[in-house]
Amino acid sequence: MLPSARPPSQRSGRLGLGIVGAGRVGPILGLALAGAGHAIVGVSAVSERSRERAQGMLPHVPILDVPTVVERSELVVLAVPDAELPGLVAGLAATGTWQPGQIVLHTAPGFGIDVLQPAAAAGAIPLAVHPALEFTGTSLDLTRLAESYFAVTAPAPVLPIAQALVVEMGGEPVVVAEADRPAYAEAIATATSFSRSIVEQSTGLLRTIGVENPGSYLSSLIRSTVDNALTRAGAPTRLEVEDVIDALGSEPDADPGDDGRGWFLHGE
Repeated sequence: MLPSARPPSQRSGRLGLGIVGAGRVGPILGLALAGAGHAIVGVSAVSERSRERAQGMLPHVPILDVPTVVERSELVVLAVPDAELPGLVAGLAATGTWQPGQIVLHTAPGFGIDVLQPAAAAGAIPLAVHPALEFTGTSLDLTRLAESYFAVTAPAPVLPIAQALVVEMGGEPVVVAEADRPAYAEAIATATSFSRSIVEQSTGLLRTIGVENPGSYLSSLIRSTVDNALTRAGAPTRLEVEDVIDALGSEPDADPGDDGRGWFLHGE
């Protein structure tokens, strides 16, 4: 029996981790999980570029074919393009590669756990975990993970496993229902593509009028604008929360809607 097939109270907490896909995401999540005590047993990498990335980011991890990675792993991270995920899961099921009790985690934003049904039918534990982060494929992402939220979709009995893995990577888990995954993916795609296109358009305009290093010039403006927009969307900063608490403490009868800072409490 795989350790992951045992009840949580009987597990050592240390899992043999296999990474399928050596793009920008897989090696980073592997490093984050390894930092939490899990052992990376193998990574798959097909293209020359992905092999170079795997060797650079995970120098002591063997590069193996996909079936071998899966067979050796108690926790499998499927970090492959969305379009490849259904065929990959079904193909490994057809060859009898999935194992009972094995944890299978994919990172595609648009899929929940339905796409993992072929693995689940073989007894695997299906988890859908997507970090809301645009990865660079470098160690910089490890720091950013600690500031990120992760969308988590899983069957109720094993949801704590997905949440625990996210916490181990330094992130904050947020449960997203299976039916809401398409809307979630659209939100992620909109935020990513819009942000990128606006930066490219703005820096292009500055470049045409001779501004050197337009990216650096706009950096503070864009960061502060985005931070302000996120705050207005319902993500108040710690400083603002403390200010309001202090204000309420000093004036117990005061109406927070009248002090000029209560707007975020009402979601306006």
